[in-house]
Amino acid sequence: GASEEAAPPVQQCFMVPKKEINVVSDMAKWKRSQAYADYMGFILTLNEGVRGKKLTCEYKVSEPIEKLVALLNTLDRWIDETPPVDQPSRFGNKAFRTWYAKLDQEAEKLVSAVIPKHLADAAPEVAVYLKESVGNSTRIDYGTGHEAAFAAFLCCLCKIGVLRVDDQMAIVFKVFNRYLEVMRKLQKTYRMEPAGSQGVWGLDDFQFLPFIWGSSQLIDHPSLEPRHFVDEKVVNENHKDFMFLECILFITEMKTGPFAEHSNQLWNISAVPSWSKVNQGLIRMYKAECLEKFPVIQHFKFGSLLPIQPVTS
Repeated sequence: GASEEAAPPVQQCFMVPKKEINVVSDMAKWKRSQAYADYMGFILTLNEGVRGKKLTCEYKVSEPIEKLVALLNTLDRWIDETPPVDQPSRFGNKAFRTWYAKLDQEAEKLVSAVIPKHLADAAPEVAVYLKESVGNSTRIDYGTGHEAAFAAFLCCLCKIGVLRVDDQMAIVFKVFNRYLEVMRKLQKTYRMEPAGSQGVWGLDDFQFLPFIWGSSQLIDHPSLEPRHFVDEKVVNENHKDFMFLECILFITEMKTGPFAEHSNQLWNISAVPSWSKVNQGLIRMYKAECLEKFPVIQHFKFGSLLPIQPVTS
């Protein structure tokens, strides 16, 4: 998992023929897999790592973290270079396909710039997760399955030792937060459809993880309680410090009408007495609503880094 200090020996990690990267067909097998254990372990390790910390606090920024931010900046620049096209339908702008084709072509090169030369063999496998993390180019949609692919991308970088234990805060606050900014820009620019969204009955149309990690950031906060996040003034004053509030701000920018109507699940969460209860509840909900829903996880890729084989440890 994410907490191993030493990088595993390289030869065990890769050299997976392309055809062996396969997708899940059996939910029980997925839940018993090494991939599921490693992925969930990674999410929970980061959840602990950011507990009670602000986005604006001091933390170590390593060279691989800087390189990942540069990669995301490149994706952002490509959006500027690929403006939406005129088309009759309001949603799903076809320019996204042009943008995506560029990523599809360049992904391995982008990943190779992040990982050291002696791990070059890992680039093709790790790049698969990056390509999966930005949405679907056929349907021009984006959802929590794509977000999970980005977390898996980061998890793989931990497994091969590019990212280390002391990168935890930077992984969430610098890399994942930048990823969210780029995804929001994609969603706005190309009017992407929410993939598999339950609308008002889902947590959010596009993301889940920033609510988990964002609620962990707020645990034991001296003044901000869950009931405060539906208060516009509180959100405006504190969103730069807390991922959770940044997500709320984005929702209120994108949706009109009373919060309780367009985001019922979140409205219900505001009644939970403490952030640690919110955090625990969201982790349970993430497993049930995202990781254990076939439409979300059917596209999840397995290889040598996140194997479908049953847990050994």
